[in-house]
Amino acid sequence: MKIRLLMENAFVGGGTSRTVSVTASALAERGHDVELVSLFRRRKNPMFPPYDERVRITVLVDEYRMKHGNSLWKARGEAYKLASRRGTTIGHRSDYRSLKWNSWSDYALKRWLARVNDGILVGTRPNINLVIARFARPGPVLVAQDHVNFETYRPGIQKAIPRWYGRFDAIVTLTERNARDYEQILAASPSEGAGPRILSIPNGVPTEVGAHRATLDEKVVVSLGRLAEQKGYDRLLPVWAKVAEQRPDWKLEIYGGGDSRDALQGQLEALGLAGRAELMGRTKEPFARLAEASLFVMSSRREGMPMVLLEAMGVGLPVVSYDCPTGPRELIEDGVDGYVVPDGDEDALAARMLELMDDRAKRAQFAEAARRKAAEYDVRALAARWERLFQELAAAKADGSR
Repeated sequence: MKIRLLMENAFVGGGTSRTVSVTASALAERGHDVELVSLFRRRKNPMFPPYDERVRITVLVDEYRMKHGNSLWKARGEAYKLASRRGTTIGHRSDYRSLKWNSWSDYALKRWLARVNDGILVGTRPNINLVIARFARPGPVLVAQDHVNFETYRPGIQKAIPRWYGRFDAIVTLTERNARDYEQILAASPSEGAGPRILSIPNGVPTEVGAHRATLDEKVVVSLGRLAEQKGYDRLLPVWAKVAEQRPDWKLEIYGGGDSRDALQGQLEALGLAGRAELMGRTKEPFARLAEASLFVMSSRREGMPMVLLEAMGVGLPVVSYDCPTGPRELIEDGVDGYVVPDGDEDALAARMLELMDDRAKRAQFAEAARRKAAEYDVRALAARWERLFQELAAAKADGSR
């Protein structure tokens, strides 16, 4: 089966690029012809390259080669600069990422979609999905994947989704809650034919997670993710200031890169946390870094299904998380493999962290339960679910029932 996964940028760090890469590899292992298509390339190599070499990466707008390539590529780069002055006409402006699109990327994306006339085409974020819905040919099976959740999108995106998503054969969310949201949204909107199938398939835990195991003896609390407003590290640091005052021999390590680094570093220093908390930067070995800690904490304001929670659980870390929309409540069994506390309740987050920091036996008990939970999300088992869905959608399209 020919499967194409279309991303805005497959070369950046972040949960979506990591999980799409892992899913692509798992599907390739099952014998499918898998192509990971990236609208943009702005760095030499992907942060999270597919682990299966049979996955092909196709780049539509290669900004990296325009900057660092030979004279022909640099000449193309000069033309690209001119094109960049003309903003996008197809990227939805309610998605801030579309502000980096331009007339060149519009043409490249529409030209590529015009060539796709068979197989499975999966979009991986709203601005990409909306373009697929408008410009894809009728031949391929069309699948819209939502890596976050509907309620966190800006109003313009929320209005566009019910208008255009009826053209997909399926909409796949990461959580059951988000799937129910889409059922309600699209039921209230006119759609063509029978309408898309709506279901939840969570992201899969990479098999290499199992090669790492936390000893739970290090006095380190860890968090991992982009340094961005969504991840809420600005509201984690004040909590850690309370915790560190009571347990000065423990340290908080935050892995990730992003635009908020300078602001977070300033906040860290203003709170007097130098030496007790550290922004560790990006890492190419996230599972090894997780395994060096004894507790994982998540302070996100919003998520889709936070893959990093499952990865932390997979290496045997108990987890403590704010009950943000969506994911933590579905992944963590409170009091069994971790704790979920009311969103934004700093005292509750601090109390649960201190409880587990002080009780190694409970950490070990939670860690075993966490590993069992993560095993339920094995990427190979979830790839089989994707395969069945694609086969069913292709059959329905072939017999005209969709």
